[in-house]
Amino acid sequence: MIKNLILASSSPRRQEILNQVKIPFTIQKPNVDESQIKSRDPLEKVKQLALRKGQNVPIEHKGEVILSADTVVSFEQNIFEKPKSKVDALQMITTLSGNVHEVFTGVMIRSFDHEIIFVEKTKVEFWQLSKDEIDWYISTDEPYDKAGAYGIQSLGSMFVKQIIGDYYTVMGLPISRVVRELRKFHVYPKIDNE
Repeated sequence: MIKNLILASSSPRRQEILNQVKIPFTIQKPNVDESQIKSRDPLEKVKQLALRKGQNVPIEHKGEVILSADTVVSFEQNIFEKPKSKVDALQMITTLSGNVHEVFTGVMIRSFDHEIIFVEKTKVEFWQLSKDEIDWYISTDEPYDKAGAYGIQSLGSMFVKQIIGDYYTVMGLPISRVVRELRKFHVYPKIDNE
């Protein structure tokens, strides 16, 4: 039996990635206080956040599968979450400039009788950025709803010298791994003539 996927996230990027690979889903936004997760270990933090989000959305019947995810940026074991202000964004982008940082995305998939959780990690190297580049970037709307204060899929792409790992982990959903795991839950991409 093919199952119905529920995305426990309001992230437009995660929705876009699932649409890209033609996996049908509905959205149910979890109500989770992320500040309750106190772990300073980035791997543990995204794992706990994905778990909390996924467990916050109830499974109504056996035909449903919940998918949740969370992403954090880490530099020298310091977690960079979404910036709370321009000063915060300036500090983050200035720190990442010319350096290699890590992006962790934790994913949880659960059904009525089965649950898995995993974390993917990608390394990202930024070019050395000028003060003008950084000032211009933080004057846009882009940094403020993204972990690490940048979006690799839009304006922030200009800063990226190289990535080592999965691009989609940085975007917020490591889709090639997710697709493989979803098969175990009988969730598949839609065939166009269905």
